[in-house]
Amino acid sequence: MNKHFEDAWYYLRRAGEHLSVGIREEAEPVERRVRKMLGREKAEEVPPSGRQRLEAELRRRTPRRVEVGGKKAMRRAQSGIRRYRGGSAE
Repeated sequence: MNKHFEDAWYYLRRAGEHLSVGIREEAEPVERRVRKMLGREKAEEVPPSGRQRLEAELRRRTPRRVEVGGKKAMRRAQSGIRRYRGGSAE
């Protein structure tokens, strides 16, 4: 894939993540009021420490990054082998 498309997909994903976080933050007061009116308040959660938050983020993102990186490495290796053999060798 063209480097420009890879960059565009990266920034599109980042924008989507920021959008979802922003929407959650904006909707939180409304959700709290509705839950209070319905009698379904959430139990107050203790905010995670910096380390806990970092560990959770790494657990969530690392498998996807490894998968994508592995697939890219395989494509590059296959492409290099094809070039070495002089074209499309199957």
